[in-house]
Order: sequence, then structure tokens, then C-alpha cells
Amino acid sequence: MPTRAIMIQGTGSNVGKSMLVAGLCRAALRRGISVAPFKPQNMSNNAAVTHDGGEIGRAQALQAMASGRSLSVHMNPVLLKPETDTGAQVVVQGRAQSRLEAGDFGAARRALLKPVLESFGILGKTADLIIVEGAGSPAETNLRKNDIANMGFARAANVPVILAGDINRGGVIAQIVGTQAVMDPDDAAMVAGFLINKFRGDVRLFDGGYQDIIDRTGWAGFGVLPWFSGAHLLPAEDAVDLARARSAGAFHIVCPMLSRISNFDDLDPLAAEPTVRLTMIPPGTPLPADADLVILPGTKSTRGDLNFMRAQGWDIDLLAHVRRGGHVLGICGGYQMLGQIVDDPKGIEGPSGQDAGLCLLDVETLMAADKTLTHVTATHSATGAQIDGYEIHIGQTKGPDCQRPYCQIDGVPDGAVSRDGKIAGTYLHGLFSNDSFRKSWLAQYGLAAAPVSYSQTVEDTLDQLADHMEQHLDVSAILASAGPV
Repeated sequence: MPTRAIMIQGTGSNVGKSMLVAGLCRAALRRGISVAPFKPQNMSNNAAVTHDGGEIGRAQALQAMASGRSLSVHMNPVLLKPETDTGAQVVVQGRAQSRLEAGDFGAARRALLKPVLESFGILGKTADLIIVEGAGSPAETNLRKNDIANMGFARAANVPVILAGDINRGGVIAQIVGTQAVMDPDDAAMVAGFLINKFRGDVRLFDGGYQDIIDRTGWAGFGVLPWFSGAHLLPAEDAVDLARARSAGAFHIVCPMLSRISNFDDLDPLAAEPTVRLTMIPPGTPLPADADLVILPGTKSTRGDLNFMRAQGWDIDLLAHVRRGGHVLGICGGYQMLGQIVDDPKGIEGPSGQDAGLCLLDVETLMAADKTLTHVTATHSATGAQIDGYEIHIGQTKGPDCQRPYCQIDGVPDGAVSRDGKIAGTYLHGLFSNDSFRKSWLAQYGLAAAPVSYSQTVEDTLDQLADHMEQHLDVSAILASAGPV
């Protein structure tokens, strides 16, 4: 029996494609179907490390979990990691390959279609069904030439498409009808139908609009999906999701939203803790004075975000927080920022040069071309708790405060802690997903951890998402629309 595939494209960014694919993967898995997720091209600094030492978008990691699969670089063969407003690192089949400016990427995409189709073929040998996620929108006609993310891929791989619209934004009829109007007729012929996402209120009120879309497009409708209230319990990939609902406990953790913030899903397990109040601080807003702990997250551009922090005045707020006796934790790029100097003589992350750090840890960082991508098991120095995490960074950090490491990885010190123990940094990502470590870590602050496993919460939420989609969409018809590839 040949492998079959279906592709979810959207009328725009952040219409819910990633979550729709995750829900469909879980629904297919529960039907006994061997299913795998795939995204030809992703743009995100929120990455996951595969077990073979590559990296893919975090959304594909969640979709793999929904599919009951281990992570593979072939689930997301092209990953663009923005470093500046116009430049991005290009990761191909899990490995950093080059750095491109936006103006050069159009020509480069033609060559990237080959590894995309290669990975699609490799993945197809391991699954009976592949559910593909598009990127952005097929209505972006200026990007259609050499496209590998939407209709360019669908046509090249002969994959039927379902178009998702976001009614929460308003104008969903125009979103879908307008998309068809600007599409190439041969592209439009690939569309098997549409669905509406994020509806709030009485779905019956949209019956007329739903029929109007069918009448105007001739496409089949697969249903209207109401807003999924459990969405905030699933790891987010897109930085636009950072303002989602957070927990409201007494212990206040704040995290500045850096311009190139990465791997911010590190904080999701803390947001699920009832004793914690996690606040993401947007640009232009000072760090609140009632913070107990400030976490500086990962960043794709350490020096760039050092300058960004200073432009917001967050460096001054952070020093005031420390003077009040507050705690600080830097993760990966956030750890590098806490040191004395960040030196990038070869321009690995942008223009060459060096910048003074925040000078809260006595360490210095030297950027280098080699990139660390690995899963690790570590022991937390302060509590002795085990941490199963991953590293995804460039640069080496050294200095006197490294003599007090945050943890030990197979006997090798990682991170640094200040003499008074209130400032700490580590290269480990995913550390708070460990229930035992999170419990021990919270206990240091006199806090009790929730009795529920974080990973089990995510699994349960994926089941609830699949239930939600089964109730409101014609999931059987969606899966039946998949074509042989």
C-alpha cells in the first residue's frame, strides 16, 4: 500500500496550522495509522534537537509526539533561524548550512527543493500517512516562484491541500475566497477543501458564511472548529504566542521578550505550575519591581539582544532587581549575556566585534563556528537532581564563576553560579520539563510543585485536541482526502 499524504495550508501565518496538524496526527494515531508530520520549510528560532544530533522546528517535535514518533531531521528539512531583520541561518536536514540575506533566499530556494523532496521520500518509507504543514500562505503570489513551503511543494510532491482560515481575525470569507482568486488555477486544483479555525460563540451563526464560501469557491467544507481552550497547555513555537494565558501563583517569574528569543518553550512547564506567576515582558515595558526571579531566555543573536535589552532599559531594571536581592537565571544565550564580554571575532551571529555583557557573572564568551547539538543527562549542582535536557548553541563560556557550575554533564561542568548563589547561567535547554528537577528547583524557593507530570499534561492535551477536532470537523473525510505519493 503506497504512502499517502495531505497538506494543511493556511490563509496566513498563525492561523493554527501547527496545532491542526498535531491534532490530526493524534487522531490518525488513535485510528491505528502509522503517521508522521512534515514541514518542508519552517522559520523559527524555537528548535528541538533530534536524537541523531540535528535540529528541527519545535512544532514538528510536538507533532512527532502526537504521532508517537521519535524526532527526525526529515520532518523539517529546511529550517530558517532569523538572526537579524533581514538575515537568517539556513539549516538543511538538521545541519546549519549557510547564512542568507532575505534578498538572496529566493534564488536559493530552487536548490533547497531537492533535499526537501529527498526528506519527504525518506519519511514516506517509515509511515503510511504523512500530514504536511505549510508555511505562511499560498496567497503570497510574490513568493510563488521557486516556492518550497506551500503550493510549490504540493505540486512537486503531488500532495492534496486543505486550506485553513482563521475566523478569530475576522474576514475569513475573504481570506479563503481571496486566496483562491489569486492562486494559479493549477495550484487551486490541488485544494481538496477548506476548514475554519478558532471560532468563538454559536457556530450556527456562521452557517450562511460557510455556505457562501462553498458556493464561491466550489471547494468542499470540512467543518468549523471552535476555539480550543487547552491550546495554552501545549508548547508554542511562534513568538506571537508568547502573550498566551500564564499561571497566576505567588512566586513571580518574569522573562523579557527578546527580539531574537529562542527556545522559549523552556518556560512552559513553569507556566503550568500553580505556585508560579510567569509574565512575559514585551518591548517597551519595564521589568516589574515585584519579580522574584528574572529568566533571560535563549536568543539567536546574543550581541544583538544585548543591545536590544539596553534599548528597552531592561539592563537597568535587571540591576535594580539584583540590588533588591532578586534572583536571575540565564539560559543559553541568556547565560552568555550575563557575563563580562561576548566576543564574535568572525561574525558568526552577525557583524564581527565584541560587546560588554551585563556583568552579573564573572565569565566571558567567545563565539565559534562549531555548533553544539546534543541530548544530555546532567546533575544539578545545588540539589543533586537529574536533568534530561539538550544543548543547542554556539560559543564557549569560561571564567572564575564557572568554578561553581550550574550542573555536571557526565562529569563535565556546565554553566556558572555567582558567589552569593543568586545569579546563575546554563547552556541546558528543556531543564524544567523534568518533573523531579522542577520539584527540587521550586523547593529551593519554598514552593511546592504540581503533582501532575508535565509530559503527561501535554499528552492528555493532545488527546483532548484530537477529541475536539473529531467532534467539530469531518476528520475521516480529511484523512480520506490524502493522496498517494
